[in-house]
Amino acid sequence: MTHSSPLPLLLRAARGEVLDRPPVWLMRQAGRYMKVYRDLRDKYPSFRERSENPELAIEISLQPWHAFHPDGVIMFSDILTPLPGIGIPFEIIESSGPIITPPIRSEEQIKRLKPLEPEESLPFIKTILQTLRQEVGNKSTVLGFVGAPWTLAAYAIEGKTSKTYSVIKSMAFSQPEILHQFLGKLAEAIAVYIRYQIDCGAQVVQMFDSWAGELSPIDYATFALPYQQQIVKLVKATHPETPLILYISGSAGVLEYMGQSGVDIVSVDWTVDMAVARQRLGQQIKVQGNVDPGVLFGSHDFIRDRILDTIKKAGNQGHILNLGHGVLVGTPEENVKFFFETAQQADQLLKV
Repeated sequence: MTHSSPLPLLLRAARGEVLDRPPVWLMRQAGRYMKVYRDLRDKYPSFRERSENPELAIEISLQPWHAFHPDGVIMFSDILTPLPGIGIPFEIIESSGPIITPPIRSEEQIKRLKPLEPEESLPFIKTILQTLRQEVGNKSTVLGFVGAPWTLAAYAIEGKTSKTYSVIKSMAFSQPEILHQFLGKLAEAIAVYIRYQIDCGAQVVQMFDSWAGELSPIDYATFALPYQQQIVKLVKATHPETPLILYISGSAGVLEYMGQSGVDIVSVDWTVDMAVARQRLGQQIKVQGNVDPGVLFGSHDFIRDRILDTIKKAGNQGHILNLGHGVLVGTPEENVKFFFETAQQADQLLKV
């Protein structure tokens, strides 16, 4: 990259520069709320095919880029994508989500897992990320993403999505040594996977510990935080310059712990006021978020007011504007467009 090319806005925010407006992208930016995506899904009903066939994954990743020009383009993928590479196969059933059979329940199964070799098991990731970088150039930032150990373990041990997480919690509280063994192996694999994504072109990587919000603070500190820290340490040892983001759904109770994970940016969900989140995390931690996804069902005036409120509370340094979770199915596309337009004119609107 030549020095004449200015860094994309999102990378400048991640470096803590003072900016006229925050960069903006959305979680689940590509997906079912977009008609172009639904049309493609009808043609290719298998989620695994859409996310693991480079041509399709690239097209889907770029659908929102062509429509809204966000400051971040995130590759279309799934947090479970690397699991087959370590020996945990999975299926995704369109209406009910991921299924892992047999679920991981014993020490023998954990011992049989192999180290991740992304070149072998995930060659499509390189094609996807390299192409996205070529497509967006310096006009946007390409994001990779991974699942964190607790969340991946929850899927693998439960065997499917869960409302209670009773199987993994039962293991955590009655056979913790087995779970720790599993979490350690997952952390090593995820660190390898993040490095691979960066080497293939990801400029920022977001780690989703989607289900860690189900843990009490004491259990978060035992079963989630140490493995997030392990990953960050391993990645920063080889790629110190690449910003890492951590997102957890329902994270109000563990926000301070998220700040201790070592990541550069904490993605805040909408259950915390942004000004309060900034106070709780401290000035050195950058933030992402945190507009309620439901706001996008409101009027344009309402959407604009909420965006500006969040931007004011976050301040003009170290903030990436986003929703507090992904775009909801059924969200009007024109409201997503309005969200981006408003964010991109925020500097003018805040002067009014």
